[in-house]
Amino acid sequence: MQVSQTDALIVVDVQNDFCVGGALAVRDGDAVVPVINRISARFSRIFYTRDWHPANHCSFSDAPEFVDKSWPPHCVQDTPGAEFHPELYMPDDAVVISKAADPDRDAYSGFDGTDLAGQLRDAGIRRVFVCGLATDYCVRATVLDALSEGFEAVLVEDACRGVDIPAGNAAAAIEEMRKAGATVVHSGEIG
Repeated sequence: MQVSQTDALIVVDVQNDFCVGGALAVRDGDAVVPVINRISARFSRIFYTRDWHPANHCSFSDAPEFVDKSWPPHCVQDTPGAEFHPELYMPDDAVVISKAADPDRDAYSGFDGTDLAGQLRDAGIRRVFVCGLATDYCVRATVLDALSEGFEAVLVEDACRGVDIPAGNAAAAIEEMRKAGATVVHSGEIG
């Protein structure tokens, strides 16, 4: 799959709190970093999304169940947990999209409550390649919203990891994205 000037890479939430030792660590979350770094060189446009929660965010729970609306506090604004993984390649002109900053509403998708769609259109982007954390939540929502916004969407499967609670949730999310019209590829297929 050849990358062109009308393609962009969207790197979803590769933040410390979703990686090893983080407040909401995704199993093998760090493993996406070298894959993303390798494919980043093929794109002239890269957008990085991040959870940017206030300390009193509605999804935080004192007894988290690790499902929607019941997460441990994570990616709180201006904390080390909200920072991008230190080994993640980020160019000097990196575009950072902050999401889920409203304390009373959750936002998994990089498009939800942001100007990501407008920035992509302004840059002449027609197809987005999506990777990052977590497959079954923010990656899934970003891919589905990209499709609803009229973009072609490509999921880079080996550059993603899922929460996967219950087991099989990540695989079901990939199938849902495929059925919605996303193309699913391995990083080695991107030229």
